[in-house]
Amino acid sequence: LSFMRHPEFFVPGFRDYLQSAVSRAVEKAHHVLADSKSTRQDLIELLAVEPERVSVLYPGVEARFQRVTDADHLARVRAKYRLPRWFVLGLGTLQPRKNFDGLIESFHLLLGQAGSAPGITEMDLVVCGGQGWMFEETMASIERTGLGERVHFPGFVDDADLPALYSLASVFAFPSWYEGFGLPVLEAMACGTPVVAANNSSLPEVVGEAGLMVDAADTHSLARALGRLLADDALRGRLVAAGLDQARRFCWQDAARQLLEVYQAFA
Repeated sequence: LSFMRHPEFFVPGFRDYLQSAVSRAVEKAHHVLADSKSTRQDLIELLAVEPERVSVLYPGVEARFQRVTDADHLARVRAKYRLPRWFVLGLGTLQPRKNFDGLIESFHLLLGQAGSAPGITEMDLVVCGGQGWMFEETMASIERTGLGERVHFPGFVDDADLPALYSLASVFAFPSWYEGFGLPVLEAMACGTPVVAANNSSLPEVVGEAGLMVDAADTHSLARALGRLLADDALRGRLVAAGLDQARRFCWQDAARQLLEVYQAFA
């Protein structure tokens, strides 16, 4: 429902199509499954869906998302995508809603605030994902900040390589303007990577107390949060442990059982 909450992030034709298709589908449905409480509330507010017709069914994290420690495997993935030694990771389709231009601006601020801290000054930024609509602003932000070779765009990443990618990253950053759920945050936590995410839409439900949360519009706060995670080993340790626990709460088996109950209610 981001096309309704943030229509400015969509080209008009696509936005009009989504408005028509989603409204029609929701109107015809006997019951609607929302992947977060936030999405459920948006359905009620934006599309006037009766509350009793909407249930929350959280997604889960696949078991393969766990810390990768095999050095050869990590080296292969690093070489495949030409990844730097130390990096902050962003992941998602290059489109305005993901706020990668804000992430790039924050990374620029981070480097400017780093002083002589080697753990920060040696960092690069890696943004993985295919090109979506209106991605030009993301690319323009690199030129505007003068970061040049400090920002890497490996493109689309094979699904099988994601656990290693998360494991190689020092921090996972997810400053999106809107998410129906935000599965990459859970995947990163399941792989033992500390997370900083935006504090909007569904993301507080997903992150809980297991990550740092900031206003998506506040690049300075995002830069400070990244700096804390990179410089404070004790904080990193606490959030890694909390993230592993948080990720375990989202299980596909539970989702399947809940889905079966919904089907049986209409049998």
